[in-house]
Amino acid sequence: MENIGALAILLAFCFAIYAVIASVAGKWSKRPFLVLSAQRAVYCVWALVTVASGLLIYALMYGDYRLAYVASHSNRAMSLVYKFAAWWGGQEGSLLLWNWLLASYAVIVVYRNRTKFREMMPYVTAILMATQTFFLILIAFVAKPFNVLTSMHGVVDVGDGNGLDPLLQYWTMAIHPPNLYLGYVGSTVPFAFAIGALITKQPGEGWIYTTRRWVLVTWLFQTTGILLGAGWAYAVLGWGGYWGWDPVENASLLPWITATAFLHSVMMQEKKGMMKVWNIVLVSTTFFLCIFGTFLTRSGVVSSVHAFASGSIGKFFVTFLAIGIAATVYLILNRLDFLKSESQLESVLSRESSFLFNNLILLASCFAVLWGTLFPVISEAVTGEKISVDAPFYNRVQVPIGLFLILLTGIGPLIAWRRSSVESLKRAFLWPMLASAGVAAVLAVLGVRHFYALMSFMLCAFVLITVALEFVKGASAISSKSGSNLLTSMVELTHRNTRRYGGYMVHVGIVLIFIGFTGKAFDKDTTQEVVPGNSLQIGRYTLHVASFDQGQNENYQWGKLNIDVSKDGDDLGRIEPEHRLYRASKSATSEVAIRRRLNDDLYVNFAGTSPDGQKVIIQAYVFPLVTWIWVGYWVVLLGTLVCLVPSKTKLIWAKTEVVGIAGKHAKAEN
Repeated sequence: MENIGALAILLAFCFAIYAVIASVAGKWSKRPFLVLSAQRAVYCVWALVTVASGLLIYALMYGDYRLAYVASHSNRAMSLVYKFAAWWGGQEGSLLLWNWLLASYAVIVVYRNRTKFREMMPYVTAILMATQTFFLILIAFVAKPFNVLTSMHGVVDVGDGNGLDPLLQYWTMAIHPPNLYLGYVGSTVPFAFAIGALITKQPGEGWIYTTRRWVLVTWLFQTTGILLGAGWAYAVLGWGGYWGWDPVENASLLPWITATAFLHSVMMQEKKGMMKVWNIVLVSTTFFLCIFGTFLTRSGVVSSVHAFASGSIGKFFVTFLAIGIAATVYLILNRLDFLKSESQLESVLSRESSFLFNNLILLASCFAVLWGTLFPVISEAVTGEKISVDAPFYNRVQVPIGLFLILLTGIGPLIAWRRSSVESLKRAFLWPMLASAGVAAVLAVLGVRHFYALMSFMLCAFVLITVALEFVKGASAISSKSGSNLLTSMVELTHRNTRRYGGYMVHVGIVLIFIGFTGKAFDKDTTQEVVPGNSLQIGRYTLHVASFDQGQNENYQWGKLNIDVSKDGDDLGRIEPEHRLYRASKSATSEVAIRRRLNDDLYVNFAGTSPDGQKVIIQAYVFPLVTWIWVGYWVVLLGTLVCLVPSKTKLIWAKTEVVGIAGKHAKAEN
């Protein structure tokens, strides 16, 4: 098995190199058969990497403990779902997953565009396969997933393994890394299209449409991965947070920010022919930040609970990044004439300027996160002393930036393209501003005194009101003409321009997420040692520790608290936080108990027992509004899916065009 797996990877490596050479040579020599053979080589790469992946999964599921990777990341006591998740639980397996996802993306791109973009597709294929070659080098020669355990007497079967890290044995970890990787790996596709268009000086904006859709898809996967990771941290790590500004967390956020900036600025290129250089830079930056994030995770440069073991792999990433960035910068500078804007910004009071400000603020946020992430590394290299950058730094910088972005989110729909008059802005802003100011006043009367929290609630209300007005105005116009009810008219309105109104839905989801973030200003927490049979108080909640149970299974030993919860004297039922000690790894974890509600979460962690064993240690938290983060994600998901649906007006236009062409052909034949 191990020989077949290693051979499949080596053959895939050979086919990937051939695809790069044949694509470019076929294009330069004008030999279509070479280009076609390169496309078929892409299919072969996918098939071979799929064989290798299937063999590793089989070994994990059925316990081939001769393989070092299986012995390190799986064991007999684990359930099948976590044995499967062990595929990406370690360095070698996760790189194999990366290769499989990239090969799958490449197959989809090549197949769907086999008759389109004939001038630039050979270069797109070459760039995809060049990236594939780099990652195949890693698993073929550096981090080999099919290494076997050996001793003086030959290959050794250790009989059982260490198992997956207990922190990763949670349901979201079965889907969080694949989603994050789908976003990371998917950034290669728009990058390949952008560079291919630059090389061939592609006229028209067809490739931009394709690139934008790919960025939107990968952005959705990245968003899903980040939120699933936040949910995992919240429910598993036991400290009650969902984001700790960890270097690896930051690494996943950086390309998400630049991709978000691109999705806004690309509209300027589509509508006005502006910001062409900027968009190429954003697409390229997103790709290289994804590679950079992978480098941070795997190189050992930064310390993180999320990072893989360090090794020699980092220098390969540094080399790839250096060559890739240098080549991209050279190409952009060489094509500046091709990237000239077709029009100029006409007024500061315009939707174009709001998009520009949006991009600048997003890039400021990206730079702040990048600087905070790298500062410890830079300080150690310069002074010999590693100076850590903690959460307070990020919060001081990012909270004002986030509030300004929310403000721009509400301003955008109220401003016209090209230019807006002061009078029209007064009319557009009057009611949203009055309503949001009223929300802030009511909250202040109710006792909200935290400045940033008050500003956040006010700005969130401002955005929600502006979006609601956009839907109501458009739906009312349709309703007055068709006689349909307002809800039906809203659906019709959204279908007519899915990109615009789906985007508004995404903005609503982001606002709901910000409402969840804002609740952090009102958190309560307490840590107490309690004798079973006694109670503790946190806010309006009373926690009565009814009993303490213990037990074990083949995977871990456990201790569980049975806690009866009441609020203002009303019984709310029982929660059962648990503490586990895993046998294979000797690692302890907590299974927190969370009572989730829209207004607040009651979060209880069983942190262990006192030294004398007579008391249990309970960490209890009340987190207001945190559930709105997860609600907001589902709205973002819905809005993004709506954006991916073709607009009804475009479908009608396309159908009319096809009918018109058919009519012309019929007349010509007659």
